Amino acid sequence: MFKGSIVAIVTPFKDDKVDEKVLKDLVEFQIKNSTSGIVPCGTTGESATLTYQEHDRVIEIIVEQTRQRVPVIAGTGSNSTQEAITLTKHAARVGASASLQVVPYYNRPTQKGLYEHFKAIAESVDIPIILYNIASRTGVNMEPETIAKLAKDCRNIVGVKEASGSLEQMSRVRLACGEGFYLLSGDDALTLPALSIGASGVISVVANIVPKDVASLVSEFQKGNIEKAEKLHYKLLPLVKAMFLETNPIPLKTAMGLLGVCQPDLRLPMCAIADDNLNKLKKALGDYGLLD
Repeated sequence: MFKGSIVAIVTPFKDDKVDEKVLKDLVEFQIKNSTSGIVPCGTTGESATLTYQEHDRVIEIIVEQTRQRVPVIAGTGSNSTQEAITLTKHAARVGASASLQVVPYYNRPTQKGLYEHFKAIAESVDIPIILYNIASRTGVNMEPETIAKLAKDCRNIVGVKEASGSLEQMSRVRLACGEGFYLLSGDDALTLPALSIGASGVISVVANIVPKDVASLVSEFQKGNIEKAEKLHYKLLPLVKAMFLETNPIPLKTAMGLLGVCQPDLRLPMCAIADDNLNKLKKALGDYGLLD
């Protein structure tokens, strides 16, 4: 179920409110371009600045719009265990296929604390849970041994989005958890190498603007067409780099605005891209053939 190109979808805003019409259009755009799954309310979806009501509503809209054509992996993590449970129960109730659970940020819990946190969430719902390891955002790395213990003890913890940036860590997760556990790349630049060590796909940022190419990269690799996958990897790499000129999703939303896909509106403390980075972003989009 959790394989291929899975997009970490943006939350479009208009007049500082969620633009529900555009959100639905974005879902259709993704499905028409071979995306294998959708993650609402992740880092890219600016979950940190959504109200509880907006958070719930975004998930509801995406579940309704997908109509079970692709899995919806709802971002319902928090640095408060009880808050994460509340958000996850709602996602399960409205029909999300699974939940994405980020390592608690700011608190800096121990490995034991991480284990207890995710175990409590897993026991509160029946839907599958994908862990999300991103130490650059959370301040704590979830060790492969902790992931393996959770996978063993909690039947519905079925995978991890690895955004550690470390192929060694991903390899250790794969070794500790085995083939039945979904390993998903959390870094667009590492999709191809992650596939080569057993990842089933990627939760992608750049797929917001080039979904077909990201989907093709994964599918070509999985069909054994390594040369084609490698060409797509190197084609995508400069664009991926441009998506992280500043903190995600600042460059991405700016690009989507330039391409007329949605308004580039962000919520503070995210702010407009710097002029020099805007020029670099425009060049990357132009070189890719997306912008005249």
